[in-house]
Amino acid sequence: MNLIVAVDENWAIGKGGDQLVYIRADLKRFKDLTTGHPVILGRKTLATFPGGRPLKGRPNLILSATPGYEVEGAQVFADVDSLLAAAPEDSIVIGGESVYRTLLDRCDTAYVTKIQAAFPADRYFPDLDADPEWEVVGEEAVQEEDGIRFQYVTYRRK
Repeated sequence: MNLIVAVDENWAIGKGGDQLVYIRADLKRFKDLTTGHPVILGRKTLATFPGGRPLKGRPNLILSATPGYEVEGAQVFADVDSLLAAAPEDSIVIGGESVYRTLLDRCDTAYVTKIQAAFPADRYFPDLDADPEWEVVGEEAVQEEDGIRFQYVTYRRK
């Protein structure tokens, strides 16, 4: 499995149930990297999508401990073991915080958008720069959109 995430300078990923900032180029990259692959996400992350509906063009595997939770057009799993038994190897974890933390040790590659700013936040991703199990294997040039500077960095588990 792999994962994709956008983080600020403090490895923050969200506040109040939403992303910190929307960057069009990053949303396009997200779509390009995930289309055709199963995506793994939590119930709260799904709620942030337009209409709270699953993403098109990819199977949506939702991890939720909420009893009786169902979503049209997606598979819902009540526990990690059943999710992992059903998730194909090419699945991509897309959030949120608890799903990332739960599945990080199952991921081999992390596609990280590093936003060069700090935002008020209440959700965080583990700092891969401080984790000896991960190494940077690719960095793209810094880009800027609407005054926000960001960089795509790829990490691999050692």
